[in-house]
Amino acid sequence: MSGSDADRQRRRAVAALLSGALVWGLIWYPYRILRDAGIDGIPATTLTYGVAMLLAMLFWRPRLSRPDQPWLMFFLALAAGGCNLGYVMATLTGEVMRVLLLFYMAPLWTVILSRLLLGEQLNRFGAFVILLSLTGAATMLWQPASGFPLPRDAADWIGLAAGFCFALYNVLSRRAREVPVENRVMISFAGVIFLGLVLGGSELPAAAAAPASAWVLMLLIGALLLAVNLAVQFGLANTPANQAIVIMLSEIGFAAVSSWLLADELLGLREWLGGAMILAASLFSARMESAERQVAAKS
Repeated sequence: MSGSDADRQRRRAVAALLSGALVWGLIWYPYRILRDAGIDGIPATTLTYGVAMLLAMLFWRPRLSRPDQPWLMFFLALAAGGCNLGYVMATLTGEVMRVLLLFYMAPLWTVILSRLLLGEQLNRFGAFVILLSLTGAATMLWQPASGFPLPRDAADWIGLAAGFCFALYNVLSRRAREVPVENRVMISFAGVIFLGLVLGGSELPAAAAAPASAWVLMLLIGALLLAVNLAVQFGLANTPANQAIVIMLSEIGFAAVSSWLLADELLGLREWLGGAMILAASLFSARMESAERQVAAKS
Protein backbone atom coordinates (compact mmCIF):
# COMPACT_ATOMS: atom_id res chain seq x y z
CA MET A 1 0.00 0.00 0.00
CA SER A 2 1.41 3.42 -0.99
CA GLY A 3 1.79 6.32 1.43
CA SER A 4 -1.25 8.16 0.04
CA ASP A 5 -3.35 4.99 0.20
CA ALA A 6 -2.27 4.41 3.80
CA ASP A 7 -3.18 8.00 4.69
CA ARG A 8 -6.61 7.60 3.15
CA GLN A 9 -7.08 4.34 5.05
CA ARG A 10 -6.17 6.05 8.33
CA ARG A 11 -8.53 8.95 7.62
CA ARG A 12 -11.35 6.52 6.88
CA ALA A 13 -10.58 4.64 10.10
CA VAL A 14 -10.67 7.86 12.14
CA ALA A 15 -13.94 8.87 10.46
CA ALA A 16 -15.38 5.43 11.26
CA LEU A 17 -14.45 5.72 14.94
CA LEU A 18 -15.84 9.26 15.14
CA SER A 19 -19.07 8.04 13.55
CA GLY A 20 -19.27 5.28 16.15
CA ALA A 21 -18.69 7.75 18.98
CA LEU A 22 -21.38 10.05 17.58
CA VAL A 23 -23.92 7.23 17.35
CA TRP A 24 -23.21 5.90 20.85
CA GLY A 25 -23.35 9.43 22.24
CA LEU A 26 -26.84 9.94 20.72
CA ILE A 27 -28.38 6.45 20.72
CA TRP A 28 -30.09 7.02 24.08
CA TYR A 29 -32.48 9.54 22.51
CA PRO A 30 -34.33 7.30 20.00
CA TYR A 31 -34.70 4.69 22.74
CA ARG A 32 -36.35 7.34 24.91
CA ILE A 33 -38.71 8.10 22.02
CA LEU A 34 -39.61 4.40 21.87
CA ARG A 35 -40.10 4.33 25.65
CA ASP A 36 -42.47 7.29 25.42
CA ALA A 37 -44.34 5.40 22.68
CA GLY A 38 -44.89 2.53 25.14
CA ILE A 39 -41.94 0.26 24.20
CA ASP A 40 -39.70 -0.12 27.23
CA GLY A 41 -35.93 -0.49 27.15
CA ILE A 42 -35.53 -4.27 27.18
CA PRO A 43 -38.03 -5.12 24.42
CA ALA A 44 -36.89 -2.11 22.36
CA THR A 45 -33.25 -3.17 22.60
CA THR A 46 -34.09 -6.81 21.88
CA LEU A 47 -36.12 -5.93 18.79
CA THR A 48 -33.62 -3.43 17.39
CA TYR A 49 -30.75 -5.88 17.76
CA GLY A 50 -32.97 -8.54 16.19
CA VAL A 51 -33.42 -6.20 13.22
CA ALA A 52 -29.64 -5.64 13.09
CA MET A 53 -28.99 -9.38 13.07
CA LEU A 54 -31.60 -10.00 10.37
CA LEU A 55 -30.17 -7.23 8.18
CA ALA A 56 -26.68 -8.65 8.68
CA MET A 57 -27.83 -12.07 7.49
CA LEU A 58 -29.63 -10.58 4.49
CA PHE A 59 -27.16 -7.98 3.26
CA TRP A 60 -23.80 -8.41 5.00
CA ARG A 61 -23.93 -12.22 4.81
CA PRO A 62 -21.13 -12.95 7.27
CA ARG A 63 -19.22 -16.22 6.87
CA LEU A 64 -20.14 -17.95 10.11
CA SER A 65 -18.35 -21.03 11.38
CA ARG A 66 -18.65 -23.30 14.39
CA PRO A 67 -16.53 -21.82 17.21
CA ASP A 68 -13.68 -23.89 18.63
CA GLN A 69 -14.47 -22.65 22.16
CA PRO A 70 -18.28 -22.60 22.48
CA TRP A 71 -18.29 -21.72 26.19
CA LEU A 72 -16.01 -18.74 25.58
CA MET A 73 -18.37 -17.57 22.84
CA PHE A 74 -21.36 -18.05 25.16
CA PHE A 75 -19.86 -15.84 27.85
CA LEU A 76 -18.74 -13.35 25.20
CA ALA A 77 -22.38 -13.16 24.05
CA LEU A 78 -23.63 -12.68 27.64
CA ALA A 79 -21.09 -9.90 28.23
CA ALA A 80 -22.21 -8.14 25.04
CA GLY A 81 -25.85 -8.53 26.05
CA GLY A 82 -25.26 -7.13 29.53
CA CYS A 83 -23.24 -4.22 28.17
CA ASN A 84 -25.75 -3.11 25.53
CA LEU A 85 -28.95 -3.79 27.49
CA GLY A 86 -27.46 -2.15 30.58
CA TYR A 87 -26.36 0.94 28.67
CA VAL A 88 -29.83 1.47 27.20
CA MET A 89 -31.67 0.78 30.47
CA ALA A 90 -29.41 3.10 32.46
CA THR A 91 -29.70 6.00 30.02
CA LEU A 92 -33.49 5.61 29.94
CA THR A 93 -33.83 6.01 33.70
CA GLY A 94 -30.82 8.11 34.69
CA GLU A 95 -28.81 11.15 33.67
CA VAL A 96 -27.08 10.32 30.40
CA MET A 97 -23.69 11.86 31.21
CA ARG A 98 -23.54 10.44 34.72
CA VAL A 99 -24.36 6.96 33.40
CA LEU A 100 -21.79 7.26 30.62
CA LEU A 101 -19.02 8.37 32.96
CA LEU A 102 -19.73 5.45 35.29
CA PHE A 103 -19.80 3.18 32.24
CA TYR A 104 -16.29 4.38 31.39
CA MET A 105 -14.97 2.90 34.61
CA ALA A 106 -14.40 -0.09 32.32
CA PRO A 107 -10.55 0.32 32.50
CA LEU A 108 -10.71 -0.48 36.23
CA TRP A 109 -12.60 -3.70 35.54
CA THR A 110 -10.36 -4.46 32.55
CA VAL A 111 -7.19 -4.35 34.66
CA ILE A 112 -8.75 -6.60 37.32
CA LEU A 113 -10.30 -9.06 34.85
CA SER A 114 -7.08 -9.26 32.81
CA ARG A 115 -5.30 -10.31 35.99
CA LEU A 116 -7.93 -12.91 36.88
CA LEU A 117 -8.78 -14.32 33.44
CA LEU A 118 -5.64 -13.79 31.39
CA GLY A 119 -3.01 -14.05 34.12
CA GLU A 120 -1.55 -10.63 33.28
CA GLN A 121 0.63 -9.14 36.00
CA LEU A 122 -0.53 -5.98 37.74
CA ASN A 123 2.26 -3.44 37.34
CA ARG A 124 2.52 0.04 38.86
CA PHE A 125 0.81 1.55 35.82
CA GLY A 126 -2.15 -0.80 36.27
CA ALA A 127 -2.33 0.01 39.98
CA PHE A 128 -2.37 3.71 39.10
CA VAL A 129 -5.27 3.15 36.67
CA ILE A 130 -7.21 1.35 39.43
CA LEU A 131 -6.50 4.11 41.97
CA LEU A 132 -7.45 6.90 39.55
CA SER A 133 -10.69 5.15 38.50
CA LEU A 134 -11.70 4.48 42.10
CA THR A 135 -10.92 8.07 43.13
CA GLY A 136 -13.00 9.40 40.24
CA ALA A 137 -15.89 7.09 41.09
CA ALA A 138 -15.75 8.00 44.76
CA THR A 139 -15.82 11.70 43.84
CA MET A 140 -18.84 11.22 41.58
CA LEU A 141 -20.75 8.91 43.91
CA TRP A 142 -20.04 10.69 47.20
CA GLN A 143 -23.20 11.06 49.28
CA PRO A 144 -22.82 13.95 51.77
CA ALA A 145 -25.78 12.70 53.83
CA SER A 146 -24.30 9.25 54.46
CA GLY A 147 -20.63 10.11 54.13
CA PHE A 148 -20.05 7.21 51.70
CA PRO A 149 -19.48 6.98 47.94
CA LEU A 150 -22.52 4.95 46.91
CA PRO A 151 -24.63 4.80 43.72
CA ARG A 152 -27.64 7.03 44.27
CA ASP A 153 -30.17 5.09 42.19
CA ALA A 154 -30.74 2.06 39.95
CA ALA A 155 -29.37 3.90 36.90
CA ASP A 156 -25.99 4.31 38.63
CA TRP A 157 -25.87 0.60 39.50
CA ILE A 158 -26.87 -0.43 35.97
CA GLY A 159 -24.33 1.95 34.43
CA LEU A 160 -21.56 0.43 36.57
CA ALA A 161 -22.71 -3.09 35.68
CA ALA A 162 -22.81 -2.24 31.96
CA GLY A 163 -19.24 -0.93 32.16
CA PHE A 164 -18.17 -4.15 33.88
CA CYS A 165 -19.79 -6.19 31.09
CA PHE A 166 -18.05 -4.01 28.51
CA ALA A 167 -14.69 -4.70 30.17
CA LEU A 168 -15.49 -8.42 30.35
CA TYR A 169 -16.36 -8.42 26.65
CA ASN A 170 -13.05 -6.75 25.80
CA VAL A 171 -11.02 -9.18 27.91
CA LEU A 172 -12.81 -12.23 26.51
CA SER A 173 -12.36 -10.83 22.99
CA ARG A 174 -8.60 -10.86 23.60
CA ARG A 175 -8.83 -14.56 24.41
CA ALA A 176 -10.91 -15.07 21.26
CA ARG A 177 -8.83 -12.89 18.95
CA GLU A 178 -8.56 -15.72 16.43
CA VAL A 179 -12.35 -15.67 15.95
CA PRO A 180 -13.23 -13.69 12.78
CA VAL A 181 -14.67 -10.22 13.30
CA GLU A 182 -17.96 -11.10 11.62
CA ASN A 183 -18.46 -13.98 14.06
CA ARG A 184 -17.84 -11.72 17.04
CA VAL A 185 -20.30 -9.11 15.74
CA MET A 186 -23.00 -11.74 15.25
CA ILE A 187 -22.26 -13.28 18.65
CA SER A 188 -22.70 -9.83 20.21
CA PHE A 189 -26.07 -9.35 18.52
CA ALA A 190 -27.15 -12.85 19.56
CA GLY A 191 -26.13 -12.14 23.15
CA VAL A 192 -28.30 -9.02 23.33
CA ILE A 193 -31.28 -10.88 21.84
CA PHE A 194 -30.84 -13.91 24.13
CA LEU A 195 -30.51 -11.84 27.32
CA GLY A 196 -33.38 -9.60 26.24
CA LEU A 197 -35.63 -12.63 25.76
CA VAL A 198 -34.64 -13.98 29.17
CA LEU A 199 -35.21 -10.69 30.99
CA GLY A 200 -38.15 -9.24 29.07
CA GLY A 201 -39.59 -11.88 26.77
CA SER A 202 -43.08 -11.42 28.20
CA GLU A 203 -43.06 -7.78 27.04
CA LEU A 204 -42.23 -8.56 23.42
CA PRO A 205 -45.76 -9.37 22.16
CA ALA A 206 -47.04 -5.95 23.25
CA ALA A 207 -43.94 -4.25 21.79
CA ALA A 208 -44.32 -6.14 18.50
CA ALA A 209 -47.85 -4.70 18.22
CA ALA A 210 -46.43 -1.17 18.27
CA PRO A 211 -47.67 1.36 15.69
CA ALA A 212 -45.99 1.57 12.30
CA SER A 213 -44.10 4.75 13.22
CA ALA A 214 -42.40 2.96 16.13
CA TRP A 215 -41.45 0.05 13.88
CA VAL A 216 -39.96 2.43 11.32
CA LEU A 217 -37.80 3.90 14.09
CA MET A 218 -36.78 0.41 15.30
CA LEU A 219 -35.82 -0.58 11.75
CA LEU A 220 -33.71 2.56 11.43
CA ILE A 221 -32.02 1.91 14.79
CA GLY A 222 -31.31 -1.70 13.81
CA ALA A 223 -29.71 -0.64 10.53
CA LEU A 224 -27.69 1.99 12.38
CA LEU A 225 -26.50 -0.57 14.96
CA LEU A 226 -25.24 -2.86 12.22
CA ALA A 227 -23.52 -0.03 10.36
CA VAL A 228 -21.86 1.40 13.47
CA ASN A 229 -20.58 -2.01 14.62
CA LEU A 230 -18.98 -2.61 11.23
CA ALA A 231 -17.55 0.92 11.15
CA VAL A 232 -16.04 0.66 14.62
CA GLN A 233 -14.51 -2.75 13.87
CA PHE A 234 -12.91 -1.28 10.75
CA GLY A 235 -11.68 1.75 12.70
CA LEU A 236 -10.18 -0.33 15.51
CA ALA A 237 -8.41 -2.60 13.02
CA ASN A 238 -6.73 0.36 11.30
CA THR A 239 -5.98 2.72 14.19
CA PRO A 240 -3.40 2.40 17.01
CA ALA A 241 -5.09 1.49 20.29
CA ASN A 242 -4.01 4.62 22.17
CA GLN A 243 -5.31 6.85 19.36
CA ALA A 244 -8.55 4.87 19.06
CA ILE A 245 -9.49 5.34 22.72
CA VAL A 246 -8.95 9.11 22.45
CA ILE A 247 -11.24 9.24 19.41
CA MET A 248 -13.89 7.03 21.01
CA LEU A 249 -13.90 9.18 24.15
CA SER A 250 -15.39 11.95 22.00
CA GLU A 251 -18.61 10.02 22.73
CA ILE A 252 -18.56 11.85 26.07
CA GLY A 253 -18.66 15.21 24.30
CA PHE A 254 -21.46 14.14 21.95
CA ALA A 255 -23.47 12.81 24.91
CA ALA A 256 -22.86 15.97 26.95
CA VAL A 257 -24.12 18.27 24.20
CA SER A 258 -27.07 16.05 23.23
CA SER A 259 -28.25 15.47 26.81
CA TRP A 260 -28.08 19.22 27.45
CA LEU A 261 -29.95 20.16 24.27
CA LEU A 262 -32.46 17.28 24.19
CA ALA A 263 -33.03 16.49 27.86
CA ASP A 264 -31.87 19.64 29.67
CA GLU A 265 -29.43 17.61 31.78
CA LEU A 266 -26.38 19.18 33.39
CA LEU A 267 -23.82 17.69 35.77
CA GLY A 268 -22.46 19.43 38.85
CA LEU A 269 -18.82 20.28 39.51
CA ARG A 270 -18.26 17.15 41.61
CA GLU A 271 -19.51 14.87 38.83
CA TRP A 272 -17.27 16.60 36.29
CA LEU A 273 -14.20 16.29 38.54
CA GLY A 274 -14.85 12.61 39.13
CA GLY A 275 -15.59 12.06 35.47
CA ALA A 276 -12.34 13.77 34.46
CA MET A 277 -10.40 11.30 36.62
CA ILE A 278 -12.29 8.35 35.13
CA LEU A 279 -11.57 9.57 31.59
CA ALA A 280 -7.90 10.09 32.47
CA ALA A 281 -7.80 6.49 33.70
CA SER A 282 -9.20 5.38 30.34
CA LEU A 283 -6.45 7.25 28.52
CA PHE A 284 -3.71 5.86 30.77
CA SER A 285 -5.14 2.37 30.35
CA ALA A 286 -4.97 2.69 26.55
CA ARG A 287 -1.36 3.86 26.75
CA MET A 288 -0.55 0.93 29.02
CA GLU A 289 -2.11 -1.61 26.63
CA SER A 290 -0.31 -0.06 23.67
CA ALA A 291 3.03 -0.27 25.47
CA GLU A 292 2.39 -3.91 26.40
CA ARG A 293 1.62 -4.77 22.76
CA GLN A 294 4.86 -3.13 21.61
CA VAL A 295 6.86 -5.09 24.19
CA ALA A 296 5.13 -8.34 23.14
CA ALA A 297 5.83 -7.62 19.47
CA LYS A 298 9.55 -7.12 20.16
CA SER A 299 9.91 -10.25 22.29
